[in-house]
Amino acid sequence: MLKIGDIEMKNQVVLAPMAGVCNSAFRLTVKEFGAGLVCAEMISDKGIVQKNEKTMNMLYIDEREKPLSLQIFGGEKETLVEAARFVDQNTNADIIDINMGCPVNKIIKCEAGARWLLEPNKIYDMVSAVVEAVEKPVTVKMRIGWDDEHIFAVENAQAVESAGGAAVSMHGRTRVQMYEGVANWDIIRKVKQSINIPLIGNGDVKTPEDAKRMLDETGVDGVMIGRAALGNPWMIYQTVKFLETGELAGEPTVKEKMDVCKLHLDRLIALKGEYVAVREMRKHAAWYLKGIQGNGKIRNAINECLTRSELIDLLDYITDGAEVNEKQAV
Repeated sequence: MLKIGDIEMKNQVVLAPMAGVCNSAFRLTVKEFGAGLVCAEMISDKGIVQKNEKTMNMLYIDEREKPLSLQIFGGEKETLVEAARFVDQNTNADIIDINMGCPVNKIIKCEAGARWLLEPNKIYDMVSAVVEAVEKPVTVKMRIGWDDEHIFAVENAQAVESAGGAAVSMHGRTRVQMYEGVANWDIIRKVKQSINIPLIGNGDVKTPEDAKRMLDETGVDGVMIGRAALGNPWMIYQTVKFLETGELAGEPTVKEKMDVCKLHLDRLIALKGEYVAVREMRKHAAWYLKGIQGNGKIRNAINECLTRSELIDLLDYITDGAEVNEKQAV
């Protein structure tokens, strides 16, 4: 079973930290579908140090989400350590994760995220400073390298381990690949063979069978699921069940999808207020609609929604339409 420091997970399935997505409302919903560990979206170390109101709100964790990994990013040792210390002492997160994989330019320009992948010595220096400053286990999420000519996956993971890091999560793409192309599981396997701390594999896990294949082919200790869980927390449940029993659970009905979408919406409203939550929920609703017949027009209508009642009406309309179609099919 997956164990990070003294934190034990009930299974090997981990929700990836996705920016703009993994707030408490989404994490709790995924947790209820059986994820062994959920990860919060990355949070700026400077935002924490400066006590920025929006950043402080991102630190909220519902007790029902635990165990939870809270991810911070930054490029300077002083602020990274100060932010980690604040998370350690003032939040109920179980694990502190450092982002070394984010490929977007605005993060790279801060000397943060995937920028670190070019400097194993900096990784050692930064991780050891954070480890010394906190009580909670410290982990790192990284990519295999910067580009095909600069793949220091083994050296970087070993630097994390030498610095006292408790685990590594590795996405099998380079920074230059962004989210395109194919994740390289061979390099993930080599990393697993080169370190003694747990390694969580990430990248191209789109089905429960992919998760099993990643565990078998690379020997990783856990499997991280990201985009495949968007609007589809059933993917988490199906993966946990498949890894435990070898059985593939069935797909949810349209009504089940819409009911969970409503639950997610109400949790987001409780977290951020109706004005922000409804606008933020539009993209989630589109993900929940994926695969449902004739969703194109509805998606356009969802993007116009301004209130909870408008969005609920549309979700009910989808459910009613699906139930009519089912009856006609019978």
